[in-house]
Amino acid sequence: MKTLILKRGEERRLRVGHLWVFSNEVDVQRTPLKDFAPGEAALVLDDGGRCLGTAYVNPASLICARMVSRRENDPLNADLLKTRIGRALALRQALFDTPHYRLCFGEGDMLPGLVVDRYGDTLVAQITTAGMDAQTDAVVAALVEATGATGVLLRNDTASRELEGLTREVRVAYGSVPDTTEISENGCTFTVPLTAGQKTGWFYDQRDNRAFAARFAKGQDVLDVFCYVGSFGATAARAGAASVTLVDASLPAVELAVENVKTNGRAYGPGGVDDADGIEGDAFEAMAELRREGRKFGLVCLDPPAFIKRRKDAKQGLTAYQRANELALDLVADGGVFVTCSCSQHLDREELRRVLTHAAAKRKMQAQIIAQGHQGADHPVHPAMAETDYLKSFTARIFRA
Repeated sequence: MKTLILKRGEERRLRVGHLWVFSNEVDVQRTPLKDFAPGEAALVLDDGGRCLGTAYVNPASLICARMVSRRENDPLNADLLKTRIGRALALRQALFDTPHYRLCFGEGDMLPGLVVDRYGDTLVAQITTAGMDAQTDAVVAALVEATGATGVLLRNDTASRELEGLTREVRVAYGSVPDTTEISENGCTFTVPLTAGQKTGWFYDQRDNRAFAARFAKGQDVLDVFCYVGSFGATAARAGAASVTLVDASLPAVELAVENVKTNGRAYGPGGVDDADGIEGDAFEAMAELRREGRKFGLVCLDPPAFIKRRKDAKQGLTAYQRANELALDLVADGGVFVTCSCSQHLDREELRRVLTHAAAKRKMQAQIIAQGHQGADHPVHPAMAETDYLKSFTARIFRA
């Protein structure tokens, strides 16, 4: 196995457990990156030759190596994949009564480059790095062996693959996979698009935050902005919301969101929501129009996409978060509840709190934070990698005096 030697002092992050090596940290005079093939295994050494562990390398990527073990000669292979996937499965089985969850969460499960969502007997996986991509067959085999899945879909259509020199594709890697499926979560039933949905189909990371928001839904008019397939709105319907309004840029998503609200409104029983107001269009424009109409909601959930995908987008993205929160607050009834979220790695929790604070101040409102949300336990955080602790939310009561 080849060695990858770091410059003096660049091993500090790795010694405390971080899994990434950046190309500018490598001593390329002693170990040229061009000598490695994409996905090739290597021992990572500090400047003095002490081994830090085993990684896979991609010379074409800014993150040129990703650690897979702190042991020597322990490369990513079929055996290691079986062990890590088995550990990941054991955690989820302890957490959930039904097989609907994020099964593998990349670095959080010591499986860099691999994300897998489970929908009963169907798995949807996304592989984002050259090292993991080289092990695709072994990944699929290990997943099927561990779970007994009857179908595995590879949603390898994310733009991040291009940064690794990989092609984008969507294909069934094992068995058969339906276009849509049903899942159970928080006592609700949802129809989820697998082949044509966003990312891997469903956002399990918001499970706990949806459940908490639903505590305030009974008898309220609810607004779900950037709703996708209506996860917040439908959970509110199951909890007895009086009405649900859904906003998303995707017409297929809005249509499915309306159906999910109907399903869960009926499940609530007499008095439950039997329909929903679905609005297809730009969320900022839709919120502005609702404001012009004088609409107010007892519960407003704002769950936007990542407005800050790269550090250089920070200023523009922060402006978008600020504007979205101000528009959303305009729609919260006096004494109502507002849920604001961010999945941007580059916007930390304190910055999101400041967004909420400034938005409330600008609108001359009082905000009372009653909960701080995180990603669910099926998205475990690597303690040495702040990058894995990405989801932030605040739930606040809003008063106009």
